[in-house]
Amino acid sequence: MVNRETLSADLRRAGLRPGGTVLVHCSLRAVGWLPEGPAALRRAVQQVITADGTLVVPTHTTANSTTSHLFRRETDGSPEAAAGWEAAIKGFDPDTTPSDEMGIFAEGVREHPDARRSTHPHTSFAALGPGARELTAVHDLDCHLGERSPVGALYAVGATVLMIGVGYAHCTTFHLAEYRLATPPRVRPHRCYVLDERGERRRIDFLAPHNDDHDFAELGAAFERTGAVRTGRVGAARTRLFPIRAAVDFALDWMTHHRGQPLSWVPTVAGAEAGGAGT
Repeated sequence: MVNRETLSADLRRAGLRPGGTVLVHCSLRAVGWLPEGPAALRRAVQQVITADGTLVVPTHTTANSTTSHLFRRETDGSPEAAAGWEAAIKGFDPDTTPSDEMGIFAEGVREHPDARRSTHPHTSFAALGPGARELTAVHDLDCHLGERSPVGALYAVGATVLMIGVGYAHCTTFHLAEYRLATPPRVRPHRCYVLDERGERRRIDFLAPHNDDHDFAELGAAFERTGAVRTGRVGAARTRLFPIRAAVDFALDWMTHHRGQPLSWVPTVAGAEAGGAGT
C-alpha cells in the first residue's frame, strides 16, 4: 500500500535529502491513489527534508490574465469571449485565491496555515519551512519568473528541483535563463486583477518580458543527457531531481545557441494574438 512511509522511502531513493530547499512540480494523478489523501505526499516530502528544509511549489493563477495560454485557448480569438473572460476574472488575493492548473499537491501546500505566498497576481509561488518568508518576499510585477521573483531567490540559495510525474514543459526554472540572455525577451502588455486594501477588484496593466516555453521539452531532454538529472520513481510516477543552478546555466547556454530572435509581435492586452507560448 502506498502511504507516507513508502512515499518517503521513494523520495530518498529518488535523491531527496534532508535540509536545503526543494521546488516541487507534481502530478498526483501520476503518483497513483493515496489512501491517506493528497496531503500524504506533502508530509512525505517534509519528512525527508526535515524541519530544516523548505518546500516550494508554483501557485500560478493563469486564469487571472488576458495574455496567458489558458486565455488564448479558451477565448480562441473571439472578442466576445475575451470580454466575457475578463469580466469574470476575480481580484487576486495571495491569502485566499486558489491556484489553477498547478495540481492538487501545490494547492495543498498553498492551503497549509504556515505557508507563505508571493504576491504576483499571475505567477505566484508558495513555500513551507524556515526559508519560506525570504523566498517569497520579492516578486515584482514586471518580473514573472526572473531575478526579482522566487525563481531568482531559489537560484540564489542553490535549491533543488523535483519533478514528479511531469515533463520539462512544466519546468518553470528554465524561464530564469530567458531573463539572462544577451538579447532578452521582448516586453509586452499584461493585464491582471487584484483586490486592493479595501477588498475591491482593481485592474492592473503592466509591461513584462514574454516568457516562451515552446521548446522546453527539447531543452529538458538535452539537459538530461548531461547527466545532471537523477531519475527515480515516487509511487507510479517517474521523478527527475536536479540542481536549479545546473538547469538554469545549461538553459542559458542552450537558448543562446538554439533560439533565434525574440518574438517580434506584441499582442494587445485584452486579445493576444494566437501563436507563441508563455505567460
